[in-house]
Amino acid sequence: DDGVMPQTIEAISHAKAAGVPIVVAINKIDRPDANPDRVKQELLSHEVVAEDFGGDVQAIPVSAIKRTNLDKLIEALQLQAELLDLKANPDREATGAVVEARLDRGRGVVATLLVENGTLKLGDIIVAGAQWGRIRAMTDERGAAAKEAGPATPIEVLGLDGVPEAGDRVAVVDSERRAREVTDYRQRKRRQNGLVAGAAPRTSLEDMFSQLKAGQLQTLPVVVKSDVHGSLEAISQGLEKLSTDEVSVRVLHGGVGPITESDVTLAQASNAVIIGFNVRANVQARDMAKRDGIEIRYYSIIYELLDEVKGLLSGMLSPESKEVILGHAEIRQVFSVPRAGKVAGCMVRDGVIRRGSRCRLLRDDVVVYEGHLGSLRRFKDDVREVREGFECGMSIEGYNDIQERDVIEAFEVQEVARSL
Repeated sequence: DDGVMPQTIEAISHAKAAGVPIVVAINKIDRPDANPDRVKQELLSHEVVAEDFGGDVQAIPVSAIKRTNLDKLIEALQLQAELLDLKANPDREATGAVVEARLDRGRGVVATLLVENGTLKLGDIIVAGAQWGRIRAMTDERGAAAKEAGPATPIEVLGLDGVPEAGDRVAVVDSERRAREVTDYRQRKRRQNGLVAGAAPRTSLEDMFSQLKAGQLQTLPVVVKSDVHGSLEAISQGLEKLSTDEVSVRVLHGGVGPITESDVTLAQASNAVIIGFNVRANVQARDMAKRDGIEIRYYSIIYELLDEVKGLLSGMLSPESKEVILGHAEIRQVFSVPRAGKVAGCMVRDGVIRRGSRCRLLRDDVVVYEGHLGSLRRFKDDVREVREGFECGMSIEGYNDIQERDVIEAFEVQEVARSL
């Protein structure tokens, strides 16, 4: 009854970018107002054509609550696997990939793996990226203890000596000595490549255009998020017009709203840069991008965004104005002061807030105003700056539409020489 939601559109974009087939599950058909045909009709506008509409995409109406047609959904997935000739041999040493990993205070390193081939068993010695260990516990998707996991099975394991990265390859080896040799070699290679242990190579515009100039890359992939559809369309069309016979800009996904974890996942999978226009990444997406080395570029003027990409594409790089985020402060209270207007009582969440610095007012991760900080006080004293963890009062020059829970982002612009 909800139709095609924004997250569905994102999933379609991700699947197309990855070049994988789509199987559609139309949920909630147990509701009286359910209309699967309307959903299929809406999917047409996203170039997803169901079989009964003359296309090749399987679309199965289901009810997750009442388990209606779940058997048909499984059959559809099995049919797709047969068409793709997806096969695995369970009678061999296991290989797979890390889905996610974390450090648990009580249990140590906890890694969720997807077995792709072979059978993973309790006690196996595995190498996961630059980490290794002997599996001392296994838990299935229901939280029950397991002794083995076959192909296409997700499994949570304990026993690794360090936290691997999402996407790292996993393989069973025959001895601890062999595991140490492999991980020592990988760690040496990372150090030689100038990578911090546990960090992914940084995907930046400068790196990409260096590859463009060297002939190693012909297409620049980007993910664009904006505050409104009009800006999104203008940016997407402007970027596509920059393409030439030799190089091109490809917009993998465009959407309205804050930058999310799924945007970072798509950028990581496609080696893309994320562009945010008058929006910001949520906390989870920022942490994920920092961990995975994905660059997020923020803009508030369309022609500046297009000029930067055009300048890089043409190889004529002038000194760029690099924005440096100083800190963020959350507004806890708003006061009206005679002859001064609205004053925000804030807590500095990170970094430092400096008097007179440039600033943006963020409401639900969307930019609502950009200007300069006016007064900055601690108790009754004027101060030059306030650091993380301290309370302060501040005002924004010429602007009074501030609310509790808004965030003030302080930044400065530095001139930095650019090179390919």
